[in-house]
Amino acid sequence: MKKDLRTTFSSRQYMLSKDFEIYYYSDINMRNISDHTHNYYEFYFLIGGSVSINIAGKEYPLKKGDMILLPPNVPHHMSILDKSIPYQRVVFWISEKYCGELMAQFPEYGYIIHPANSTSKYIYHYDVIEFNMLLSKVFQLIEEIHSNRFGKLAKISLCVNDLILHLNRTIYEMEHPKTEKEEQSLYQNLIQYIEGHIYEDLSLDTLAHEFYVSKFHISHVFKENIGLSVYQYILKKRLAMCRDAIITGTKITDAYLQCGFKDYSSFYRAFKKEYGLSPSEYQELYAHQLSGFTPQ
Repeated sequence: MKKDLRTTFSSRQYMLSKDFEIYYYSDINMRNISDHTHNYYEFYFLIGGSVSINIAGKEYPLKKGDMILLPPNVPHHMSILDKSIPYQRVVFWISEKYCGELMAQFPEYGYIIHPANSTSKYIYHYDVIEFNMLLSKVFQLIEEIHSNRFGKLAKISLCVNDLILHLNRTIYEMEHPKTEKEEQSLYQNLIQYIEGHIYEDLSLDTLAHEFYVSKFHISHVFKENIGLSVYQYILKKRLAMCRDAIITGTKITDAYLQCGFKDYSSFYRAFKKEYGLSPSEYQELYAHQLSGFTPQ
């Protein structure tokens, strides 16, 4: 998908549109760009490559997962340290006017813009999980720009605002980690919610919407408390429910649907991996054990 959405690199350092532009680049043996400034905000996401950036005379080494926010009129340039490594990045340009209009509606849109302007805080690092979530929003926007679907302009506007808010929210949550007591409370509430809605859709998006926290944060809470992802925890709960159902005589074809699985093949593979037997083999084994049991 990313290859199809790639843009041929241009050294142009001005916007063609009045509000925003976004580009995905992937280059090898690219020459360095000289020091320059913009009259707009630039968000930069490093996907791959061996590079560093010089901002206002100070050099910063970069790594995959770094996000840079450059305000207007701040001189900067990128240095490619190893030109043989594919240099993959996304640049997202937004006008001062557009940012100002968003912040006038909700100050939260400007959470990371203010420190970039006032304290020269330019660089943030995302871990793998959160960076992948961020890139999914980035490529959703790029994909929409390249589409011809009904409601394209409305969807693009929604994607842009969602991406900007997502950047602000994730950085805020990185800088304001919850206390241990709050984390435990969130974990317990998540467990209770999952157990009470085990038959329903329990995607990370659903849980994040329900608890008003990021998907990354929910994933982190589960890993910290039980060493499992949310998906693994829910899968184990549903498999255990199916196991209990089929050994008490419930038809396998009824049990997997009742326990929240969407299709039999995925249920079958998961069950066999978890218990070492197919659902029918497990049911037959348990029935055989019961038939050989004589009450005293």
